[in-house]
Amino acid sequence: MNAVLSAHNLRKCYGNQVVVNDLSISLNKGECFGLLGPNGAGKTTTLRLLLGLIAPDAGELWLLGHAVPQQARDARMRVGVVPQLDNLDPDFTVAENLLVYGRYFDMSDAAIEARLPELLEFANLTHKRDAKIPTLSGGMKRRLTLARALVNDPDVIFLDEPTTGLDPQARHLIWQRLRELTAQGKTLLLTTHFMEEAERLCHRLAVMDNGRIISQGSPHELIAQNIEPQVVEVFGEQAAAWAQNHAAQHAQRFETSGESVFCYVNDAQPLLKELQHHPGLRYVHRPANLEDVFLKLTGREMRE
Repeated sequence: MNAVLSAHNLRKCYGNQVVVNDLSISLNKGECFGLLGPNGAGKTTTLRLLLGLIAPDAGELWLLGHAVPQQARDARMRVGVVPQLDNLDPDFTVAENLLVYGRYFDMSDAAIEARLPELLEFANLTHKRDAKIPTLSGGMKRRLTLARALVNDPDVIFLDEPTTGLDPQARHLIWQRLRELTAQGKTLLLTTHFMEEAERLCHRLAVMDNGRIISQGSPHELIAQNIEPQVVEVFGEQAAAWAQNHAAQHAQRFETSGESVFCYVNDAQPLLKELQHHPGLRYVHRPANLEDVFLKLTGREMRE
């Protein structure tokens, strides 16, 4: 595989706080790489380092053949960015937002105009070409922000929580568009708090916490390496009391959270038979997923 981004032992401190600690990742051409972590894990600082917006205190970084941050501006000419919050210009139309953004890449107006039909179709916004930004829905703004990141036909696209706040229809449309980009050979770096999104889109993932990468691999590999294959979620006011008396006998591991007990098992049948003797409890039996891995690795407590 041909690495388009390669970071080795990156470190970034603010005062006495180590925000990024000995981080190493690589992105291959045509893959979607996910960077997961709770709030405060260091993801935003990592993105800023990878884009050359801030300099590391230690480590090496290459992006599209350019040393970063030394040659960051040259690298960013071939990079697209979808920020966490839409920053479209409300005074411009949809087409004007694309036109003005393209000029930042030294593109001629004629070259940008030639790309507009393709970009507007990609974002499903052809009918909104002349609409002002305040008239757009949240999903339309998000799709326009994605289209704007493609104005310069980038090789690498950074996406910071691209579907936060969207309804399911808009989210699925953006997922479809992102899959189209990787099919075209584009390389994506995605941060998200939606574990289903990461499982659907990412070829490989890194889970980050306290500035470090604590696990890395494909979604399937992370699940196989870190969690039991089956989960039985038990609900109800008596679930915690039931767990104290019975869960350890039938589960390899269990966690209690409020009125829910999460039982992680290699074979769910003995546990399911046990639960039939407790009609007051409700339960769901399902395969383990990436969210189970994430919670095991980073904990269930809230992060502020």
